[in-house]
Amino acid sequence: MTDKTMTPDEAVARLRSGMTIGIGGWGSRRKPMALVRALLRSEITDLTVVSYGGPDVGLLAAAGRIRRLVTAFATLDSIPLEPHFRAARERGAFELTEYDEAMVMWGLRAAAHRLPFLPVRAGLGSDVMRVNPALRTVRSPYEDGEELVAVPALRMDAALVHVNRADRLGNGQYLGPDPYFDDLFCQAADTAYVSCERLVGTAELTKGAAPQTLLIQRQYVTGVVETPNGAHFTSCAPDHGRDEAFQKLYATTPWPEFAGRFLSGGSERAYQAAVQAWREEQR
Repeated sequence: MTDKTMTPDEAVARLRSGMTIGIGGWGSRRKPMALVRALLRSEITDLTVVSYGGPDVGLLAAAGRIRRLVTAFATLDSIPLEPHFRAARERGAFELTEYDEAMVMWGLRAAAHRLPFLPVRAGLGSDVMRVNPALRTVRSPYEDGEELVAVPALRMDAALVHVNRADRLGNGQYLGPDPYFDDLFCQAADTAYVSCERLVGTAELTKGAAPQTLLIQRQYVTGVVETPNGAHFTSCAPDHGRDEAFQKLYATTPWPEFAGRFLSGGSERAYQAAVQAWREEQR
């Protein structure tokens, strides 16, 4: 048995500039924000990021850390378009590979199975093929002869995901309504770092919960990080909802001002303290 626990900064210290990083969650839901904030505290840059994009993408784009983004969207859910992503994209700050949502999923699945691509129908007859001229189609070798999109594997150097509970060995459990594709992100990457709201014993993961909630298996996990409220300001149901007031602040505040107040403290604890101080000001 191996204890894989580490801090957010210890996890990020294993990453390097130029890597391809996958980030789990969906939009502004269950994002590994404490790990993203640790990434911002590092000097790591020139990243290829694979994500169902939310504020993880917005933060990294605003900070100039992304060279290429592979995504189906970038949204804050209650705010349809991630504003810092939009601003960075409008000034041509990074290369964008925009796929259909299902194509991202099948790209992850191909990488998880160590296949070069998987044939899918998603994308056919849409502008996905026009805006991605490098995409190829394949024809079924069987009697149907159907033409399908060959979605390339989205192989990654590292994945960052957030779950409700995890043990020290790397098993991860979600308790909300949706697993998203966090398990595929972990399986499709060479290394995976799982942050969690609470670290628990292995026996507690299996107590009173459906087997399918044990989403992430330890053999795919390199490090486990306990980060209470570590998905803030995104949701992590049922532990906490999305902090809509703070998300609105993030979306409407110029990046230098937001980063200076909330991201310059040098630690996750400093970030949480800055958020708490802001809340007290609103009373």
